[in-house]
Amino acid sequence: MANVPSLLRAFERFVALPWDAAVSGQEKVWFCIYEPRDERRVRAEMASFEIAARNAGHGWTVCDLSDALGEWLGAHEYRESYFARPDLFGSASDEFREAVAARVKACLRNADTGTLVALTGVASLFGVASVAELVASVAGEIRGRLAVFFPGRRVENNYRILDARDGWNYLAVPIEGEQ
Repeated sequence: MANVPSLLRAFERFVALPWDAAVSGQEKVWFCIYEPRDERRVRAEMASFEIAARNAGHGWTVCDLSDALGEWLGAHEYRESYFARPDLFGSASDEFREAVAARVKACLRNADTGTLVALTGVASLFGVASVAELVASVAGEIRGRLAVFFPGRRVENNYRILDARDGWNYLAVPIEGEQ
């Protein structure tokens, strides 16, 4: 798996390519794939990814999901019940997934056709919500591009988050550094 500087170089090359406006929402999704152990390094270099996008003539916005579960749960009327009995959370997981999708859709609606929305913090959804389902549910709202910063692996078109379970087959464009 590539290191972070190599991923950044691959991203710089890719973001500089012309964007075809006629592609489907699913084809406007990019997966920037890196080793889970490099999550902090990727976060530390996020400004470099932004500079690459801006140098290529694109806008940039970040949609960070790192705190999505905590914020949603902290505001939920039944939070005390979920804290006391986490097994009860399963009944609210659909509600949480819908809230996360709404959050990402809001970021996408605020971005124009020339803007790249960087989706970070997707590892925080592991075990609670599916990144594949999230991306599928927001794809229709993508006007520019959605870059999912993805700690995991790709084998052909099969993506595995955190390299911890079977992944999914998806139509997204992978961006990977050299190994």
